[in-house]
Amino acid sequence: MNTHLSQRAHWAGGQPISDLMSRALANPRLISLAAGFVDQQTLPVEATRRALDAVFAQVSEAQASLQYGATPGFAPLRQEILGRVLAADAPFALGPAPTLEQVVLTAGSNQLLHLIAESVMDPGDIVLCTSPTYLVFLGTVQHLGGRAIGVAMDDHGMIPEALEDALRRLEKAGELPRVKLIYLVPYYDNPSGVTTSLARRAAIVELARRWSKAGKIHVIEDAAYRELRYEGEDIPSIRAADPDGQTVIVAGTFSKSFSPGLRVGWGVLPAHLVGPVCDLKGNIDFGSPNFNQHLMAKVLEQGLHEQHVAAIRASYRLKMHSMLDAAEEYWSRLPGVAWRRPQGGLYVWATLPEDLHTGSDGPLFDRALEEGVLYVPGEFCYPAEGEAVCKNTMRLSFGVQSPERIRQGMAALARAIEHCMSSCTSHAPRAADVSSKV
Repeated sequence: MNTHLSQRAHWAGGQPISDLMSRALANPRLISLAAGFVDQQTLPVEATRRALDAVFAQVSEAQASLQYGATPGFAPLRQEILGRVLAADAPFALGPAPTLEQVVLTAGSNQLLHLIAESVMDPGDIVLCTSPTYLVFLGTVQHLGGRAIGVAMDDHGMIPEALEDALRRLEKAGELPRVKLIYLVPYYDNPSGVTTSLARRAAIVELARRWSKAGKIHVIEDAAYRELRYEGEDIPSIRAADPDGQTVIVAGTFSKSFSPGLRVGWGVLPAHLVGPVCDLKGNIDFGSPNFNQHLMAKVLEQGLHEQHVAAIRASYRLKMHSMLDAAEEYWSRLPGVAWRRPQGGLYVWATLPEDLHTGSDGPLFDRALEEGVLYVPGEFCYPAEGEAVCKNTMRLSFGVQSPERIRQGMAALARAIEHCMSSCTSHAPRAADVSSKV
């Protein structure tokens, strides 16, 4: 019997992350440097138990937590989040402070990203994003029938001049009214590990405002990794550079900084988007998991979140240095291999010689699996339009494995790379091929 599927069901198909996650979970002996899971050993069991006891200390509060919740979310948790956002950016904010009504809770930040995109985009509309960018958001855009166009980036984030060039080309082609969003992961980007510089944050907001000629262009600031800083100083959010508070959308989550199993995300929205987003949200979930929000509110009230963030920062800092040290030890002798050194987050971005493809249908991916290690092919992280897809890149996550397993995985990848280099007759080291950290 033929089953008719919707166009959106077809658009949603073929997403690579599910297959990669399945491979990682199906083979526990495989050293997965692929999926961006958090460290199983540092999940906050005791802190969550203490918060649970606090929720259930009074029958009335326990009953309220087990009831349906409001579509925007549990007000005390929203107030806690708002206070933290304001405190983090208070010395730098240009525009008016957002209000409680502008804070919306969701089932993880991915739900918020989907709701925002669905609220402002029709099929054929355009999102401008760094090239590479967060591959799951690319799937969201594809699912909605949208177009993701990649904009050039470097070690300081999206290049404002490249963004303006893209906007100018789209205007010339008559497609500027189609541009609805600029999407950025400004803190320790997934996948590149890059932190967008302070100057570029302000420049991108200014460009979004100036080019909103045929309709509003919003900037999504995906701040999922802001708390995961291991080196350097925190810098103000993109929201702080928004002079009237009408352009920037902040998407946050407790999945990386506390627990992904609780699925508590949040957004700080321009006031004009709160109604449309909540209307869509109410039709989808009739209020995100209310119990989880009560639990997370207790975590914040009791200072358990700060304690946990301090602990995981120490753990992830060690893991990051294990990966970078292993790259220096095993990869520096490989011609044409380079990697970025992040200041936080969960990822290291690596680039191989141009003729050594890293895709899941190529020899390196298969050889890496034979060596017992899994990575994310970088080509999955590139939009289909705009900047050219680099097929010689990979995303490596240090979040899950122990320092020793990370070291073993990096050594295994070095063996796989070296094997493919030696068997690739078209590759000959050039004078410009210098292995380095970038």
